[in-house]
Amino acid sequence: MKTYREFIDAFISTIDAARSLPQGNMSPAKTAPEVPEEATRILIFSPHPDDECIIGTLPLRFLRENAYRVVNVAVTQGSRKDRQQERFEELEEACRFLGFDVYQTKPGGLEKIKPSTRQKDPEYWARCTEVVKNILRQEQPQMIFLPHGNDFNGTHVGTHHLVMDALPQLQSDFSCVLVETEYWHPMSAPNLMVESPPEVLADLVAALSHHKGEVERNPYHIALPAWMHDNVRRGSEVLTGQGSEAPQIHFATLYRVALWQNGSTAEPAPFTRILTGDTSPASALAPVLHNP
Repeated sequence: MKTYREFIDAFISTIDAARSLPQGNMSPAKTAPEVPEEATRILIFSPHPDDECIIGTLPLRFLRENAYRVVNVAVTQGSRKDRQQERFEELEEACRFLGFDVYQTKPGGLEKIKPSTRQKDPEYWARCTEVVKNILRQEQPQMIFLPHGNDFNGTHVGTHHLVMDALPQLQSDFSCVLVETEYWHPMSAPNLMVESPPEVLADLVAALSHHKGEVERNPYHIALPAWMHDNVRRGSEVLTGQGSEAPQIHFATLYRVALWQNGSTAEPAPFTRILTGDTSPASALAPVLHNP
């Protein structure tokens, strides 16, 4: 490769070739370990089936490197009733591939999880909040993942409020690590960048391909590497300061880590802000994990 035109042509050729890769119907990833039922538990509150793959770098690394149990809570199963059961089955296949457990909020999933519902139909919203509260009480997670409050998509923002409305209803001694995620709109102040090594990213893309009904209309699974590559550019400046040198990694996901304790959010103890592939998540985040 000698010119930038050759670089762009190679990039386009690679993307076009990836469109012909198989979608779904894959055996579970070989690196998915056996995890005991009593293992430390992570909950992912996914607004839609597929979000567990898109933001899944850190949960998957906790599973593989520290044998944490990862449970994906399917908050909704999409707005199209004719696709809800199919989307849940696709979700089960994607999670089976990664080694995640699946928790269904209700048959068909919760519906109308949007800020407008929270404002206009408080009785229905309270019932949905009760569902999330009961899941948290039953599962007793040490860490939960949820979209940040300005993630543009209505269901993403709604899911953020749903979880944050449920947490204060738990007993005051309930504590956990809160990890906010992003996809549709960048967070203004992420505080953690997690490398997605090639084998992790490849499995996330493969898992995402199990959501066939979605990626057939829009092959966004093959765009995931480009999104994660741009996260490195942005995260390097946001986390370590403008003009700072970028770490020598290719792909990453950005998160914001906080604590839930004594009925409110709190800033965590200082921790490693850039988690590369050669350090386990439990080691890098030990000051945070041991705080609750």
